Amino acid sequence: MTMQVNSLLPQGHRLCAETFTMHLGLGHPSKPLVQSPLTQWHQEFTLQYSSRKSHSIKRRPQTVTPCATVEPRQYFQGERKCAPLFEGASESLPSESSEWRAVPDIWKTAAEKYGDRVALVDPHRQPPSQITYKQLEQSILDFAEGLRVCGIRPDQHMSLFADNSHRWLISDQGIMAAGAVAAVRGSRSSTDELYHIVTHSDSVALVVDNLEIYNKIADRLKGNTVIKFVIVLWTSKDTLKDLKDGSEVPFYSFDELMASGRTSRQALAAVASSGERVQCDVIHPDDVATLVYTSGTTGNPKGVMLTHANLLHQIVHLGSVVQPGPGDRFLSLLPPWHMYERSAEYFALSRGVSQVYTSVKTLKEDLARYPPDYFVAVPLVFDILYSGVQKQIAAGSKFRKQIALTLLSLSLKFVDIKRKQEGRDVTKGRESFSPVAAAKVWAIATIGALLLLPFHLLAQKLVYSKILASIGIKKAAISGGGSLPPYVDRFFEAIGIRVLNGYGLTETSPVVSCRLPSNNVLGTVGGPIPETEIKVVDPNSGNIVPPGIKGSVKIRGPQVMKGYYKNPAATSKAIDSDGWFETGDLGWKVPSSPVGPARMCGGLLVLDGRAKDTIVLSTGENVEPQEIEEAIMQSKLIQNVMLVGQDKRRLGALIVGNKEELEAAVKEYKLAKGDSSKPIKSDRTNVIRREINRLLANSSWPVGPFALIEESFTIENGLMTPTMKVRREVVYERYKDEIDGLFNANKDI
Repeated sequence: MTMQVNSLLPQGHRLCAETFTMHLGLGHPSKPLVQSPLTQWHQEFTLQYSSRKSHSIKRRPQTVTPCATVEPRQYFQGERKCAPLFEGASESLPSESSEWRAVPDIWKTAAEKYGDRVALVDPHRQPPSQITYKQLEQSILDFAEGLRVCGIRPDQHMSLFADNSHRWLISDQGIMAAGAVAAVRGSRSSTDELYHIVTHSDSVALVVDNLEIYNKIADRLKGNTVIKFVIVLWTSKDTLKDLKDGSEVPFYSFDELMASGRTSRQALAAVASSGERVQCDVIHPDDVATLVYTSGTTGNPKGVMLTHANLLHQIVHLGSVVQPGPGDRFLSLLPPWHMYERSAEYFALSRGVSQVYTSVKTLKEDLARYPPDYFVAVPLVFDILYSGVQKQIAAGSKFRKQIALTLLSLSLKFVDIKRKQEGRDVTKGRESFSPVAAAKVWAIATIGALLLLPFHLLAQKLVYSKILASIGIKKAAISGGGSLPPYVDRFFEAIGIRVLNGYGLTETSPVVSCRLPSNNVLGTVGGPIPETEIKVVDPNSGNIVPPGIKGSVKIRGPQVMKGYYKNPAATSKAIDSDGWFETGDLGWKVPSSPVGPARMCGGLLVLDGRAKDTIVLSTGENVEPQEIEEAIMQSKLIQNVMLVGQDKRRLGALIVGNKEELEAAVKEYKLAKGDSSKPIKSDRTNVIRREINRLLANSSWPVGPFALIEESFTIENGLMTPTMKVRREVVYERYKDEIDGLFNANKDI
């Protein structure tokens, strides 16, 4: 399917180069424009074309850039792919959300609806930036066209390694608008991960945040003939010039690419004004929009293929959870390649919000400077905010501290009792209540709530008002990427900040369920968002289990990935023939009941562990433990190891020592220190710590707190399978107290 490109023209202006270029503020296309190697031939082309009566297009006279192999006619007339609404391909299609066919289409709608409203505020980059919706639309068009100038063709892959900024969004959407596919990752990733993504994704070009990120993989890329060019989003002209002079691969700054795209769009307008049609293929909803690589350890992560339809489902249906609108402020903190942040940004900006970029370093300042209406984060961020409040309370005088802690304790009891009264106590979700028993629970809860209400109101006035002023979240915070610790969940409910906990995975784009403002049931991840099915099945039989019974959680819906890139075996294992995706999570649905303390919880999903081995940290990062455990098991001092850390800040471990080897190593350790005393427990701990650090020196995931346990993992005691695999769930249940104490003792919850 092909379409005529009127796209680069504003709505209501068709095939008029002068009107088009004046709209961009660039002047008439025949006037001199920005000079750069990328733009030179387009200026020459425009001048030559405008002065000729025939419709033939002259070849560019010399080779100066990667687009040297591209003839102008071929460039304009072939190998183009465009978003149907974004580039104005069809006058018959309105720009309402029901007609979006590709993710970039949302920017046309947004520019029409919100025009001069501020879309993006990037206060901490240099220079600080503020961009309207109209400017954002034009910037994405310029970036997309600049990529085409450089030789990017439809469906080719590019690696985008960058951190949160307005240029990331422009790059991401520019790549999509060009019909290409971005394989995304952030600056904190290891060299091995980044290089794997570049090679496995078949990327033909790189977009990097800065040269520091590029330098991580520069040595690995020497001799690589596949990478045609590198775009650096943030760098100085002098630095880039020095690099260009000695590099085999062409480098372009963000500004150079944008200028090139802008000039090319003027040339296209000149072609259109002459009556010649420029044709391009249409981006289809089922086309892959992005490759997102799951977090690996020392191994290779899988590339999740998400389509335009996958992402559009999120953009359209996240409005069933919250309804932001023009004038609302959205604070952006998480890495933009994290699908939770990414989908949330697309959704929020499609509704006309003003998005402010922040960072961990500036979050406290920005919460006060730019109080957000909505704030999206992983559980760790809410835990940090909670810890900050606790430190503030502890820093007060003894009298003030005691008053604050007492009021907070009574207030927490109030909201717990209030939950029972309102039927939102999921801790009672598996219990049955007769009408008489339910009435008794309600009466007791009502009396208790009335007695505690004065203390709760006093806490609001004396304690919470100051907390709310510093945190500043007005309408709702949304947590995803892991389960919220119960004490954090209860705290934010008590102080009056609505935290909605959602659930999803990279493979599901990611959101599948979320708590609602109207029914924010703590301990659950809410019910499914529209067009989404969730079922809980017996892990062995695959049959659906009754509500209240724990089983494996499966998902089906339009947001489920197309598959794993170049890995059909993993895809068929993850998605069955009926389209159900195996999440690897365990959970249960709350039984429906017309009465009782859980009467408002029926059908909501409660997560209860992992069916597969992946550990999800409270940062939202996924860790596959097997390879780390295998590395640790190389030590002769260690007999068994099992990593833990689900919903924690970092990894921990349970370790069984090889007694004879460990004791010998401890003696050697003490002799080296000149210590002849009898070995004690701390000596064994120090030796194991030194051994773990040595073995994991090159790992992306260090192991934090660990516990030495005496019981070996064997088939006989039920801690190992007949095939000698650790029964993780059994070990976890048996040593639950030790694991909890491990993290609590290290203040690492």
